[in-house]
This record gives sequence, C-alpha cells and structure tokens, in this order.
Amino acid sequence: MRRAIVTGGASGLGAATAARLRSEGIEVITVDLSDTADEVLDITDESAIAALADRIGPVDIVINSAGIVGPNVSLVETDSDQWRRTFEVNVVGTVGMMRAFIPGMVERGWGRIVNFASMAGKDGNPNLSIYSATKAAVIALTKSAGKELATTGVIVNAIAPAVIATPMNDSTAPDVLAHITSLIPMKRVGEASEVAELVAWLASDKVSFSTGAVYDISGGRATY
Repeated sequence: MRRAIVTGGASGLGAATAARLRSEGIEVITVDLSDTADEVLDITDESAIAALADRIGPVDIVINSAGIVGPNVSLVETDSDQWRRTFEVNVVGTVGMMRAFIPGMVERGWGRIVNFASMAGKDGNPNLSIYSATKAAVIALTKSAGKELATTGVIVNAIAPAVIATPMNDSTAPDVLAHITSLIPMKRVGEASEVAELVAWLASDKVSFSTGAVYDISGGRATY
C-alpha cells in the first residue's frame, strides 16, 4: 500500500484530496495546525518536520496543500512581517516537506509530489501581491525540483487553481473574490472535489512523462 502525506489536510482542498486518495486505497496522513489532523504540525517548524519524518517512516506521495492567503491590501500597505509570514508558510513550509521526504523517495525509485500553486502565481491578483508572489515561487520551485529529480522516478508537479469554494476563501475580501471569479470564463468557482480529482491523477502511476509542470484548473481563466 502506498502512503501519502497531505499538508493542510484538515479542511478545504487538503481534506478533499485526502478523501480522494483514501478512496484509491492509499494510506493518508493529514498534517495541519488543526487538532482534527492525523499529525498536528506547523510546517514552518523545520525540526518538527524532521521529527515527523523520523516518526512516520517512508512516504511515497507528498501533497503540499497548506497555505495562507495573507493580507488583502494594496502593495504599499503591506509590511515586511506580512511578507515573511506568508512566504514562511506557502514557500518555506513546502520546501521543508520536500527536503524531508524526497531522499527516501529517490532511494526507493518512486515518488509523487504535488504542490499547490494558484492562478494568482501566473496572473497576479490585485491587492494580493504577497500571496501572488508566493505562488509564483511555488511554480518556479516545482519546475526546478522537477528537473533535478527527472531521472530518479520522483515526479514533481504543481496545480494552479482559480477560485475554489473552500474555507480559506471565506476570509477573502468580497470585492477581491468577485473580481477573481469574474475572470473565470465558466462564470463559477470550482469545487474542492474537482481539484482533488486532478491531484489524485498526478499522484498516480498514470502520470509518468510529466514533471516540473503546472496544471491549470481554472474554468478557462488560464491563458498560458
């Protein structure tokens, strides 16, 4: 049985992904700050990630879903602490999980990593400069790692959702949410189950000749 770890797995896209993977018979360990997760953990804590890796042993699939939106304000209203905090969660936390589990995957000759980026990382959403920049960083991270690991059997891809109906977007300012929804040609937000379906495919044996790629799930918003 393959084993997966899903960060941000207690709610939203992470929870939907965990449920979908379990439906395939995959053993899933959810990681989150919420006490409803299998492992309560702050992914910005490098020592805690290392302890987790030692405790749970081999993992075949890593889904980096944990993330925060950060402030909904104009660029000039942001401060350095807000930038540091959002990058710590969205980028450094993702890197920490990858560093902890990639070596074991390489040793076993098989692994799947799916990083959650966003359409914001491609287009840049107004009044979400920090979030947009972190998701652009996740895209570049995925492309770089995909090239590094291309001959190891470990595949690294990212998904770039548009607006999805999740608890995280409940805290997005209504005007911002309306703007980014208006950019979607299908004229609706996505469902978590739709995203989970794509993630499950990327975490499977069905994908074998794609790495360092970004898969849009945007209702037609993506232009490249």
